[in-house]
This record gives sequence, structure tokens and C-alpha cells, in this order.
Amino acid sequence: MADLIDNEKDPFDAIVDAPFDSALSERYLVYALSTITARSLPDLRDGLKPVHRRLLWAMRSMKLSPDSAFKKSARVVGDVIGKYHPHGDVAVYDAMVRLAQPFTLRYPLVEGQGNFGNIDGDNAAAYRYTECRLTKTAMALMEGLDEGTVDFIPTYNGEEHEPEIFPGIFPNLLANGASGIAVGMATSIPSHNVAEVVDAALELIDNPHAEHARLMELFQGPDFATGGRIVDSAAAISQAYETGRGSFRVRGRFYAADAADAADREAGIERIKGGGYQLVVSEIPYQVPKGKLIEQIAAAINDKKLPILEDVRDESDEDIRLVLIPKSRNVDPELLKESLYKLTDLETRFSLNLNVLDATRTPMVMGLKEVLQNWITAQIEILQRRTQHRLDKIAQRLELVEGYIIAFLNLDRVIEIIRTEDEPKPVMMAEFSLTDRQAEAILNMRLRSLRKLEEMQLRGEKDDLLKEQDDLEKLLASPARQRTRLKKDLKALHKDYGADTPLGRRRTTIAEAAPTVEFSMDAMIEKEPVTVIMSQKGWVRAAKGHVELGEDGCGDFKYKDGDGPAFALHAQTTDKILLAADDGRFYTLGADKLPGARGFGEPVRNTLDIPAEAQIAAMILHAPGRQVLLANSLGKGFAAVTDELLAETRKGRQVVNLKNGARLAVVQPIDEADDHVAVVGENRKLVVFNLEELPVMGRGQGVQLQRYRDGGLSDAKTFRLEDGLSWQMGGKGDRTRTETDIWQWKVARGAAGRLPPQGFPKDNTFR
Repeated sequence: MADLIDNEKDPFDAIVDAPFDSALSERYLVYALSTITARSLPDLRDGLKPVHRRLLWAMRSMKLSPDSAFKKSARVVGDVIGKYHPHGDVAVYDAMVRLAQPFTLRYPLVEGQGNFGNIDGDNAAAYRYTECRLTKTAMALMEGLDEGTVDFIPTYNGEEHEPEIFPGIFPNLLANGASGIAVGMATSIPSHNVAEVVDAALELIDNPHAEHARLMELFQGPDFATGGRIVDSAAAISQAYETGRGSFRVRGRFYAADAADAADREAGIERIKGGGYQLVVSEIPYQVPKGKLIEQIAAAINDKKLPILEDVRDESDEDIRLVLIPKSRNVDPELLKESLYKLTDLETRFSLNLNVLDATRTPMVMGLKEVLQNWITAQIEILQRRTQHRLDKIAQRLELVEGYIIAFLNLDRVIEIIRTEDEPKPVMMAEFSLTDRQAEAILNMRLRSLRKLEEMQLRGEKDDLLKEQDDLEKLLASPARQRTRLKKDLKALHKDYGADTPLGRRRTTIAEAAPTVEFSMDAMIEKEPVTVIMSQKGWVRAAKGHVELGEDGCGDFKYKDGDGPAFALHAQTTDKILLAADDGRFYTLGADKLPGARGFGEPVRNTLDIPAEAQIAAMILHAPGRQVLLANSLGKGFAAVTDELLAETRKGRQVVNLKNGARLAVVQPIDEADDHVAVVGENRKLVVFNLEELPVMGRGQGVQLQRYRDGGLSDAKTFRLEDGLSWQMGGKGDRTRTETDIWQWKVARGAAGRLPPQGFPKDNTFR
């Protein structure tokens, strides 16, 4: 027993001592190459990945031709994973479903019966419920498999054989496109029109040195299964195909088939009673589920991102028909379209990455010309192999026919040898100089073949075979003849997939879009007057119309107990409201998004991230180009343009930098006619200086407006010197006083100032 144990191999002897990083990199490289070459990237010659090729090959083996009966998809999936593709049934069935979907493949390779999914984004039924068979396109792609055109390789278990590629002349790579993600690389190829691909290939056959620009005259660009429009410029499309990398803007199509006016029909506008209209979407971008697109449009309406759109209806049957109802007949149709392109998947981008495996199974990114040249080379090679295969068959048949003719010329002697000799075969071979195959064929002839007419047929067959052999030998020896034959086959394919055929008609329109209509959300908001009210505790609301604000400027509105009026102003629903906090930050509210005034409104801090310790110092209306005077409690300030005060986020924008405990004290709009600034301090000193001395800044601390020994700034405003300085008087009523003789307070900016005119308010404010 001990001897047996000693003789056994120690398992640790098989362990190889190697650096972990090198061992890991080697194994990962093997995995990466397998993913690239055997899973994710299509072969340039037939445009297929292994799973698709094996699916079609299995269906061909099951004789699922276009004129045969359908068979269960489960049978096909079972054959594929059992014989050719050792992966999960779900992945294989999903691949087959894709080959059968007319909204996914421009030229479907599988004809499905049952629920194979739909353009809404619904999944296909389980494979036990669906049936399938091949299409004529798939048969064209596999044509020539029995003619020695391609190599056959063993399957994963060595029990079967499968073709390395498909030899058919159908240009599947560009016709149906492909997509996939490998390790460190990816591919994304749109579908194209077969007739255009053939035209470009014919041009290259006639002129191998044709320029890329010439090819693009024949080859327009993508032709998606779902139609739509490509709106990029011809130069951008050409550049993408020259390099093999780029992207295309794909839009849905607006088309109203029932519109009476041709212009309305092309614009997708249907006129309805009352002078209104509705837009009709007849095609959507490729790979966008219709259900998802409708959800996006509905969400944009509910979120008030599309306030100019009232509703969306799906009236589709076999053809897509999405009806869009604008808010009113005054809505510009082009503005509505542009907003839909911007906010939804009615406009998408499809990337182009012509990364394929060439004839040596090497991945590389190619331009259009390189792809076509390699494909033509592959087709020439297939033609040569087909020709050589046929020549071999002719040679074999000629050998037998010549043997049959010898037999007929010496029929009596052949019969005598067969009747008298125990081993007639070697005798016949020696006497008539026959080969083994010829002698064997003669011995296997039926008696009924011994008719005089048979000899005539054999001689005619020999002549035909010799003529065909001569033609094929000339074809094999002449590259020019090979190109001519390939052109003939391509022209026959062009006829089957021409623009006058239902399958070959171009679906995607390629035309550069007009310059994008620049629009803001304000343009999509219905303009209505509102009155915006802010309470002392920060509750905001908007009443419809311009409500009378009264003497106090806050109107007659109700507030919660312990709360009261703070700010109020007249605005439009298209306006932006600027809130200034005393910590120097500015916040932006859309007047159209404010709650109504039936209640007390909502806390503004629910919408904006205003710190708890900060207080609202002012509420003003944004106007493009308008300037605002900003001053802090220590007497420093500057002018700012309201465009630079707008905040894009709820956290606001820091505008005024504050130091030494200062707070933002003044936010005062500047009228265009104003030319001077008046500043009053808590020490009841007043200074007036020229507005030109006040700098315009986007952000900062500002400059010293007034100098103080004690206290700080109380108020500031701008005014027109010619009109004098005005302030509100105390007591009842909206009384103001104006001092026109103000020259004695006018000094340089930063002075201490002097006591204001008699009658100036005791609270040291102008308001």
C-alpha cells in the first residue's frame, strides 16, 4: 500500500510557479480575444456574429425555407444550443427575435409567426409560443454553401460542422448593420439601403481608385427600419464614413397623410374646427420604443416642461400615428417641434463605429471605401472558389461520361467481359484504358441505360461540359471576367432590392435641418399677469392678474397668525423673480411655478435651499440688461446686471461677498435715467455722488460708498439729479417730498457726508 502511495503523482507537482500579474493578464487576454472575435464584432464578409450565423445555419439544416411551413422557435433554439452554440437559450432566442423584427432589421432574415415583440417596446412571447422560418434575404445570404465557396469548421463538440462565413452576395454588414460591445472596443453600424450599397460597390469595381466623395454621391447614408429623418449636413455625414467614426442626429417624421394642403401634409399639420391644428408623428427614431416616447412627452406635460402642449394621443395601428394637441392655436408649430426634439427622444443620436473583423479575423475600424473594397475582395474569392469547385465537378463528370461513351462504343465486348470474367473490373480497365471510377460506373449501369439514345445524350452532355469547362477556366484565369461576373450578380441583386420594390424603397430621409430655433422655457409659457406676494416668514404665492397693492405696496391679502406682508410686485407668468438673501446670495423663482393665492402659499424654503439663519432682503423682477444697486450694512456696494444674478440651481448664486459681520442691506433697481447715488447712514449723514463712480461687477465686495466712525449704512438709492432727491414722508397717505437743491450734499464717493435736508425721515430711509 505504501509503495502504491509512493508511486502516485504528487498533485503539487502540477503547480506552476508564475507571477500573478502575468498569469492574470494572459488569461484575460484569451477571454478578451474570445469576446472580440467570437461574440461581439461582426465579420466583414457576411456581417454576422457567430450566434446569428449559427441560427440561420440551423434553420437551413431544418429546411425552414421561405416556401416551407413554419416550425416552433423552441425547436430551432434547441438545435442551436445543442449542436452549435453552447450558451443560454434566452440569449439565443433574443438573437433570433431580433432577426425577425421588421422594426429592428432593415431586411429581416427570419420570418416570425406569433408575438415577436412590437415597436412599443413589449417583449416577444416565449419560444414555445412562436414559430419561424427563413426569409428570401437569408437564403440569398446563404446561397452557395453547397458549392465549395467557404470552409466548414468543427462545432464546439466536434460532432457537427458549420460554415465559417456565409458566401451570399447580399451585403449584410451594411444592409442590416450591427452593434456590440467587446473588451476594450465596440461596434455600432447603422442599416443602409441595399441599392445604394450595390451602386457604390459597382463604382469601386469599375474604378478601384474612386474618391470617397464620388462614393458618397451614390451612397447617401443610413436607412433605418423605422424611417425617420437624418438632419446632419452632407459634409458631416461624409466625414463620418470617411473615418469610420461619427454620429448622426435622427429625428422622427411629422407627416399628416389626411391633410388637404401639401405643405401641411409634409409639416404634419392637421387642421381642425375652430381654426386650431394638431401635429401628427408618423415615424419615430430608430431603437426608440414608442411607449417610452409617449411616456416622455406625457411626463414633460405633467412637469410643465412643455406648457405649450395640451395632450398626446396614440392612434397607431399598423402604422405609427402620434397626435400632439397644442395648448392653443397660437402656438408656433415649429417651436413645438423644436421643444419636443430637445426634451424627448423624438431626436436621438446614433453613433457610427465601423469596427469589424476582416478576412483574417482581425478587428479594425474602416471607412466606407475600405469596407467595400474588402467585401468586393471577399466576393471575388468566393467566386473563384465556386468556379474551381464547379470545375472539379465537371472534371469528375467528364471522366464518367467518357467512360460511358467507351462502353457504348464497345458494348458487346463489355457485356461479354461481364458475363465471362469472374473479376470483370480489372479486365475492362486493362483492355479499354479505363480508370477505376469509370470501370466502377460502367459496372453499376442499369440495363435500361443501354439505349441508343443514351449515347447521343452522353455525347451532347460531354460537349456541354467541355464548353462550360472552357468558360470557367477563362473566368478563373481572368480578373476582368471575374469583375464582370460579380457586376452581373450585383445588378441582379439591385433589381430585387431596387427603389421601386416595397422592401428596397428608402425609408429614412437625409436632409440637413434648418438652423435650430433658439427658444427658452419662457417662450413656451402662456403669458398672463400675476401678482407675487412674499410674507415676512417666507411664504410665497401668486394671485392672478395685477391686484391693487394699496398704499403700503403689499395689497390686501391674508396671512397666517404671526405673519405679515413683506414684499409684493406685479409680474407676468413668463418672468423670473429674484430673491436676495441678506447673506449676499441670490435665488431665482419662475413666476409660472408659484402656488396660487387662494391659500397662504408655500414656504419658499421648500423650493430653494436658503440657510435658516438667512433672511430675505429683497424681491425684484428680472429684466434683461437691467442694473441693480447692491450695498451692504458697512457701506460698501456696487452695481450688478440682473442677468448675472439668475441662479440655475436651488442653492442660488453668491453675488455679494460679506466680511466682518456685514449683511446685504440694499437691493435697489436702477432706472436708465438715473445719474446719481444717494447714501444715508445710521449716523444720519447723507452723501450724494455721481453714478459713474459706482462700478458694475458680477460678484464681489464692492467699493466704499460712505465712510462712518460709528454705525453703518442705513439706506441707498439712485436718482436723477435734475429731478431732485425724493423720500416718503411719515403719517397717513402716500406723500413724498422732493429736494431739488441737492448740490451741497454732492461729494466724491466714500465721503462722510452731512446731515440731510429738514424733514428727512427719522428712520433714515428713503422709502
